[in-house]
Amino acid sequence: MANSGLQMLGLVLAFLGWIGIITSTALPQWKTSSYAGENIVTAQSIYEGLWMSCVSQSTGQVQCKVYDSMLKLSSSIQATRALMIIGILLGSLAILVAAAGMKCTTCFGDDKVKKSKVATVGGVMFVIAGLAVLVATAWYGNNVTQEFYNPFTPTNSKFEFGQALFVGWAAAALSILGGAFLCCSCTKGNGGSYRGQAYPRSQSAPSAAKNYV
Repeated sequence: MANSGLQMLGLVLAFLGWIGIITSTALPQWKTSSYAGENIVTAQSIYEGLWMSCVSQSTGQVQCKVYDSMLKLSSSIQATRALMIIGILLGSLAILVAAAGMKCTTCFGDDKVKKSKVATVGGVMFVIAGLAVLVATAWYGNNVTQEFYNPFTPTNSKFEFGQALFVGWAAAALSILGGAFLCCSCTKGNGGSYRGQAYPRSQSAPSAAKNYV
């Protein structure tokens, strides 16, 4: 029962992390315009994502523009895109694999050892997906930090961390934690095979008294 609860908790956490990865990838607020410094115009806010850039006016009007060409984008954005998509695809496949290995499902019949191994494979895939997203968001955040503290960057062109980065970090943590729970719920094949099995009683040597009867 404990392993079943740990499996269910791991799958729920990993699934929430997968939803967060998709949300972070779709959000355009990967970096937002900074208001640090003097003579900063606050009438509009500029934020950029992996797929588009948007401008928000003080009146509430928002205008977004999708990037025209992928080849004109910086290598960091292209690499971040690739890692986030890899995380989404691995998470999708991990959900199917982990669900098939859950003890509450009927896949693989009553073979608990095989089901446990399949669930562990799904957990490993969740961990890899979370690491890919963690690398992507950390790399993007590091580039934003370097540009912010670069003395040659104009004050009006400085950006700070956006909401999508924080969502990505939380999603990566949930995915790694859920995958780790799935891996920890693995049942050893040899350890549980002797539970409940009656051991044969050793036949004691006939007593000396019976020999004389």
